[in-house]
Amino acid sequence: MATLLEMAAEIVAAHASTTPMSRDELVAELSEIHNALSALEKGEAVAAEAEAVEAPAVSRKKAFGKDKVTCMICGKEMKTLARHLRTAHDMKPSEYRKQFDIPRTQPLAARAYSESRRQMAVDRGLGENLAKARAAKSKAKTKK
Repeated sequence: MATLLEMAAEIVAAHASTTPMSRDELVAELSEIHNALSALEKGEAVAAEAEAVEAPAVSRKKAFGKDKVTCMICGKEMKTLARHLRTAHDMKPSEYRKQFDIPRTQPLAARAYSESRRQMAVDRGLGENLAKARAAKSKAKTKK
């Protein structure tokens, strides 16, 4: 059977192959995994450390740019955060806003992306169609 250190090294190597990590992060993760495996081998409960509130990867002002938004947890840049938060961090946008004190008025998408989506909707006449549908609905309610 492989030693605990070998198993921990394999786990960390698998994680590091998909996630860029610094040398210090690799050493810290290796130590943490080794301690967890040791505790499991002894039959002890693995202490799940409460996630401490970490300093954001970037400041709130720099996180929301014109062409991209940056995740304040991991520092990755993208056009919109909602899907990234769900898949990478298992977090809802409301939890993210609360953790980093982001107001509800601040969109979690790049301004240029939002503007291009808005312009597409205007070009397709979606606002006009919505107004017509609402008018027809209210007219149907008044007839009943």
